[in-house]
Amino acid sequence: MSDKTELDRPSWDEYFMNITNVVATRSTCLRRQIGAVIVKDQRLLSTGYNGAPSGLAHCGETGCVRAVNQVPSGERQELCRGLHAEQSAVVQAARYGVSIHGATIYSTHQPCSACTKILLNAGIKRVVYQYSYPDKLAEQLIAEAGIEYVCFG
Repeated sequence: MSDKTELDRPSWDEYFMNITNVVATRSTCLRRQIGAVIVKDQRLLSTGYNGAPSGLAHCGETGCVRAVNQVPSGERQELCRGLHAEQSAVVQAARYGVSIHGATIYSTHQPCSACTKILLNAGIKRVVYQYSYPDKLAEQLIAEAGIEYVCFG
């Protein structure tokens, strides 16, 4: 007779999405808190959240440029002092010499087209996100590249 008890463990996608949501709590964006983690072989390689570049004042101190100029969500992303979470995760991997080629990125939100292009060039092979984001170009690029794209919601 065995004393083994069945454990209720999260799947790998659940596990890393939970971590992604914790990473998002570090965001300095006044509009939306987004987190991203890059994983390969079930090992966490890099994390990122949206907000101002390292060493610069956060939007809570300077105000939100997008809000002041009434820029709608999903438009004119260049009119923001912050980086996107996916961008930050890729930059952190590069900064510390961590290869992310062939990895999976988990993000609280579906990556925009600018982030998608960066992820494709970085060699990301799988994208898992929790919340949709209205960017048809991003979806077209992912489909054309043949990358696995998973809405985990």
